[in-house]
Amino acid sequence: MPFLTIFTAPKPFTNPHIAIIQRNAIQSWKQLGKDVSVLLLGDEPGLAEAAHTLGVRHLPGLKRSPQGTPLVSHIFELARLHSDSPLMVFANADMLLMPDLVKSAIEVIDQSSRFLVVGQRWDLDVKQPLSFGPGWDESLRRDVRKRGRLHAAGGSDYFIYPRDCFADLPEFAIGRAGWDNWMIYHARAHQWDVIDATPSIMAVHQDHDYSHLPGGQSHYNLEESDRNRLLAGGKSHMYILLDANKRLVEGRLRRPPRSLSRLLR
Repeated sequence: MPFLTIFTAPKPFTNPHIAIIQRNAIQSWKQLGKDVSVLLLGDEPGLAEAAHTLGVRHLPGLKRSPQGTPLVSHIFELARLHSDSPLMVFANADMLLMPDLVKSAIEVIDQSSRFLVVGQRWDLDVKQPLSFGPGWDESLRRDVRKRGRLHAAGGSDYFIYPRDCFADLPEFAIGRAGWDNWMIYHARAHQWDVIDATPSIMAVHQDHDYSHLPGGQSHYNLEESDRNRLLAGGKSHMYILLDANKRLVEGRLRRPPRSLSRLLR
């Protein structure tokens, strides 16, 4: 039985650059060892072929919004039903993940039973397929330290949680604003540990444009983002990383440091 299952609902593989960065991400997950299972969900063009080529499981048949966008609730439900891992990891399909994610997950589960692990991402311009030979993760780390940019503590691109958490989600549209904020709100409202793992997990987002979205505009301004925020309960439920009540630092859960930004939340 794998220790954790990483699951995602990729974008179509029709845009050559999107196809490259999604393949890079999925291959990075496959390098994390036998304790990690990878699951791709959806019916997007090129997805079934990519899953077959990469040697990972694929589940089609996602429920969709009236606009045709896959629903977060069904993504999470299918991932849970088709895995037996004690921990689940949702990650956006452009996120490069390294062994520090597995190490951190083990450290967290030894100290907490109900939790949500989130963290800031590093942004990196990636145009070509990456090599995943020996030492690939250390090579990537060096590149991120040289060229990468630490993203603001706003949206979240990965979530680690026990499989029995988040069993009942609103019908959010994936890839739109608001639902990731609700995840943090929901965990805090249920008095779970919300753990900022930025000091321990280097999660790398590969830069891309928004040509896959209507009008090529950022998802923040789309109608489905407005609906997501409404389903989440409005502005008061738009929690961010600054609302985490724990940090994972050197293997231990600690209280986050006091800061003006946190006090103003």
